[in-house]
Amino acid sequence: MADQKIDDQSLEESQAKRRRVLLVDDDAEIVEAMRYALEAKGYEILVARDGNQGLAMAEREDPDLVILDMMMPKRSGFLVLEKLRRTRPIPMRVIMITANEGSRHKAYAEMLGVDDYIRKPFAMDRLLDSVTRLLS
Repeated sequence: MADQKIDDQSLEESQAKRRRVLLVDDDAEIVEAMRYALEAKGYEILVARDGNQGLAMAEREDPDLVILDMMMPKRSGFLVLEKLRRTRPIPMRVIMITANEGSRHKAYAEMLGVDDYIRKPFAMDRLLDSVTRLLS
């Protein structure tokens, strides 16, 4: 019985420490693949399907990390990142993912203060390593 109490207590402590990750991407397959991989690692996942929704959720939910697609409807990942960097006193961790090959885009994202920049298609381990590094 005492062992059960210890297990319940450690479970509650680990849940209290669960990191929240906001996925902002209009590609449902990519979102589901990232959600599956990140939830398996114990992260709590929030999802936004376009840039405006992503920005609103980031401001409202204050996640520990945002994984942001560059090319999306309504507001690009760049515009979301610019706004997050301008309006937050403590920068939110942001990983930008993109299918775009251009080095100018990467340079611009880095100028805006992106924490990591990953080109699609990517190995899920590459994303998980980045998430782990940024949240530890």
